[in-house]
Amino acid sequence: MKRAFRLTLGFGVAGLAVVALALYLVTRGAAPTVKVTTATVVGGGTGAGTGVVANGYVVARTQASVSAKLPGRLAYLGVSEGSRVQAGEVIARLENADYSAAVMQAQATLASERATLIEAQADRDELVREARRAREVRTQNANLMSAQDLEASESKAAQAEARVSAQEARVEAAAAGQQLAQASLDNTLIRAPFTGTVLRKDAEVGEVVAPSVGGGLTRGAVVTMADLATLEVEVDVNEAYISRVRSGQPTRITVDAYPDTSFRGTVRQVVPTADRQKATVQVKVSILDHDPRILPEMGARVEFLEQTRSGARGPAAPPRVTVPAEAVLTEADRQVVWIVADGRLERREVNAAPVSGGMREIRSGLVGGEQLLVAGVEHPAQGLRVKVARGP
Repeated sequence: MKRAFRLTLGFGVAGLAVVALALYLVTRGAAPTVKVTTATVVGGGTGAGTGVVANGYVVARTQASVSAKLPGRLAYLGVSEGSRVQAGEVIARLENADYSAAVMQAQATLASERATLIEAQADRDELVREARRAREVRTQNANLMSAQDLEASESKAAQAEARVSAQEARVEAAAAGQQLAQASLDNTLIRAPFTGTVLRKDAEVGEVVAPSVGGGLTRGAVVTMADLATLEVEVDVNEAYISRVRSGQPTRITVDAYPDTSFRGTVRQVVPTADRQKATVQVKVSILDHDPRILPEMGARVEFLEQTRSGARGPAAPPRVTVPAEAVLTEADRQVVWIVADGRLERREVNAAPVSGGMREIRSGLVGGEQLLVAGVEHPAQGLRVKVARGP
């Protein structure tokens, strides 16, 4: 019994050892699945190559938040998101009963002042005629008209003329008051400042709007509109690369919403100041290929193309290698990348430029075409066996 027990125990221990060894070998031989990408050579050769890449957003050069000139309650709103409006078209109206009444009152005041002016002119004309007759009588026979009576008649005519002049001034003041009342009434109509498309409604009928927001429930803008024919892309280019960007330079634009489609563009302006916090310079890129799918505030990627000519004198410029920014790691103040070669990791030191558009240019250390580790291994090590992830 003891011998049989020893044999059984020995076989059991041996079997467990074999299973443990098999599990160890299987576990050791298994390769973690990682995601890799290929560094691509950019530039060099002939034709147009990508020099600098930057990310930004689509904006409209002509855009405005349209607000009322007067505070009031919104009574009518005739547009919605996507509405196409013409310059000067009425898009909204405030409650204006009091302004309409003010216009009617100003019109009545003007009419009254004009009637008074007509009366004053008639009195003046009569007194002028009386003064003229008195002068003629005095000229023909001084005994029939005394000098005092002539002076009194002429004085009345002059006073009548002064009253007419004063009434004319009151008529002009009444006319100005009518124009002011009419302008206030017109200001209750909110018109489109330019031809464009409504992007957003900022207020609804019944809400109180004002030229400037004062807090509470008061709205500032009624709608936000833009001229979609003036769409462009604003990007922040790292100041280390701004020397490669120039006005009029051709570009290739890719909108995040349509990554498989690119659009032609050109550099419209390099803003002549830098952002010291981000160490970037803003560049505005005009979109040459107008497409209704491109909308304001969409994310976009701009590739600044560098035109090279074949047959140029002098040594050829070395090809540029760009890699995803996350592929470059910093270890002890040194920049390194991990290359996937024959299913194993290989460490290599590189000299990388600053990040631009999520990419980094490799000044030295790579030649292009290598597969670089970008994700999947938290602590890469020299010679670690890996397996390249194929597809999503």
